Amino acid sequence: MFVKTYFLPIAVLLCIGIAWVSGSTVFQKKAPSASPSNITDQKTFENYWFKGKAEINTYSLQQAQYGELNPGEAVLIFVTEDFRTDTQVKLENEENRHKSTPVLKLNSIHRFVTGIYDYSIYTSVFTPIDPTLFPQTLKVSSTSQDWCGHTFLQLNFQSNGYKVTGRSYFETHATEDYTSEKALLEDELWTRLRLSPDRLPVGSIRIIPSVKAARLRHQKIAPLSAIAGMEPYKGSNFTGKSLKTYKITYTDGRMLQIVFEQTFPYRIMGWEDTYTSKGKQLTTRAIHKKTLQSAYWERNSPEDRSLRDTLHLQ
Repeated sequence: MFVKTYFLPIAVLLCIGIAWVSGSTVFQKKAPSASPSNITDQKTFENYWFKGKAEINTYSLQQAQYGELNPGEAVLIFVTEDFRTDTQVKLENEENRHKSTPVLKLNSIHRFVTGIYDYSIYTSVFTPIDPTLFPQTLKVSSTSQDWCGHTFLQLNFQSNGYKVTGRSYFETHATEDYTSEKALLEDELWTRLRLSPDRLPVGSIRIIPSVKAARLRHQKIAPLSAIAGMEPYKGSNFTGKSLKTYKITYTDGRMLQIVFEQTFPYRIMGWEDTYTSKGKQLTTRAIHKKTLQSAYWERNSPEDRSLRDTLHLQ
């Protein structure tokens, strides 16, 4: 009688127990059983990304803003780490390891000068390495500072889309709390390209523009229609080995192309972002300068400043 009455709860509990023992629940970590790309073997991938070092890339930058091209520099820092899937923060306590998954993190820094004052835009992207277990990028956070004030914007993946949280010095964006429908993120193109460019979508897509583009153009976080394409790079602005370009053409006229080396580890050699600023169609362009692999968090003494010269940092 007892089993008949409580059959459904018992069945549910048994299923949960079996899933937990087998490590199949959404909060349990599963190390990737294979590299993200079908053209990169597991050992090659691990030897590059799991050796306790970050990859630091520097770029010369011409940033479109206020109807002009403004000088600056960009830094892209890629590193793997264990990331909690429940609270969406870096894993720091071993007792919570079963709630984490390996991610490729990108810290993207853009600094440029407009007239007398400067901008600094810092964005972090957290993309799980195993797309079969976690197909969506879990989190994007961004801060922007200039002499007028600063802003904060964060996207957290939830089952029904991305929860958007924004706080700003400026009145029109002072407090933002809403949900954007689930879609590919422009901000995750960079991490997914480094993991497996062959998995990037082509053709008609829905994509959420980057938080940097949203802030600079005063747009709300929401998907737009676009056409995506992948082809060999045919221009002369970027140099490298066997270059390809991944291009996004938005229906609002904006066009982004990311130029990268088509062999592992798929280094990004630069990008162009074309859109209208104060009635002028301008192209933001970033050109690769240097790449350095380093455990930079350990290089914090005065003698380590020479590494900034190695990276040609301003």
